Amino acid sequence: MSDAYIVDAVRTAGGRRGGRLAGTHAVDLGAATLDAIADRNDFDPSAIEDVITGCVSQGGEQSGDVGRNCVLASKLPNSIPSVSIDRQCGSSQQAVQFAAQGVMSGTQDMVLAHGVESMTRVPMGSTSVLFHKADLGNNKSPRMEEAFPGVQFSQFMGAEMIVQKYGFTREDLDQFALESHKRAIAAIAAGAFDNEIIGVKIETPEGEEMHKVDEGVRFDATMESIGSVKLLQEGGSITAANASQICDGSSAVLVCSEQALKDHGLTPRARIVNLTVTGGDPVIMLEEPLFATERALKRAGLNIGDIDLYEVNEAFAPVPLAWLQHVGADRNKLNVNGGAIALGHPLGASGTKLMATLLNAMEQRGSKYGLQTMCEGGGQANVTIIERLN
Repeated sequence: MSDAYIVDAVRTAGGRRGGRLAGTHAVDLGAATLDAIADRNDFDPSAIEDVITGCVSQGGEQSGDVGRNCVLASKLPNSIPSVSIDRQCGSSQQAVQFAAQGVMSGTQDMVLAHGVESMTRVPMGSTSVLFHKADLGNNKSPRMEEAFPGVQFSQFMGAEMIVQKYGFTREDLDQFALESHKRAIAAIAAGAFDNEIIGVKIETPEGEEMHKVDEGVRFDATMESIGSVKLLQEGGSITAANASQICDGSSAVLVCSEQALKDHGLTPRARIVNLTVTGGDPVIMLEEPLFATERALKRAGLNIGDIDLYEVNEAFAPVPLAWLQHVGADRNKLNVNGGAIALGHPLGASGTKLMATLLNAMEQRGSKYGLQTMCEGGGQANVTIIERLN
């Protein structure tokens, strides 16, 4: 089996819901990162054999194979096909894995993994509102109702279940949230995101400018301010401040075979070591990264001590906290530049976004192995392990 290599990874800076990216059409947002890959790398873009686009809310501006529309709006040749996929929050991480599988199988040499989500236009929860009767209030079929009688599938409830199962307190969650903001602030000050963020042209009351800084970071965050945010459920621990921020964004990762590297004179930045995806309990839903990580490490012949950095998506603070506890990982190696609580979680774009951040953080620290994982709707999880090469 052939190796798959990452040549480049880029992302936009996140935009708050209704914020600086609200006026940017989802297709234009997605096209921006495709253009950046073509502009930053010296190769014939017609050699790209597919663009695999992750997008969760595929309706409205993001309907009709949004990935194909992003290609048509970009600088890439119209001859390049694209497909849009949905594995919930792991959609573009799955895009990386599909791209790598195409390369590893020998059927493709150059594939772009990509993600886009304009949550301003298609906000969280819209799919269940748009496509299911309001009086049902859920997306279950009669068969699902029979298999899970009376169960309302909810990520918020899943997060609260993890809090209870692993014994976390509201203060634990808020402290983690504050840490996310502090790490993001330090990363911005140090220029840690400069090589991964590509600017997006926006209109502001002051005129045209480039959006290049993650909008959701709270530079004045304190335990007091985070702790003052109201609970989402009475008697619970989850608040908007210790959960990921609704976010607009796009990201892309160029995956190539060794033959493509030679043919185009490209230098790989990382080798993909392991691709894992698992499914588990759909009710607690958000716990699966713990078990998927165990499987990925075993298949890769590694242990957690071999991994230098990890990106575990901060959908809700208890998810990475439970992951740390279960896997026995080092908190100092987790989300070193902040996570979705500070930087935002643009759903379908988060997988390739986290890969861009992980790769750059590894290069800045001289790390060898990096691991990325995230919880996904329906109780699923992807894990991708990479090895830095340069």
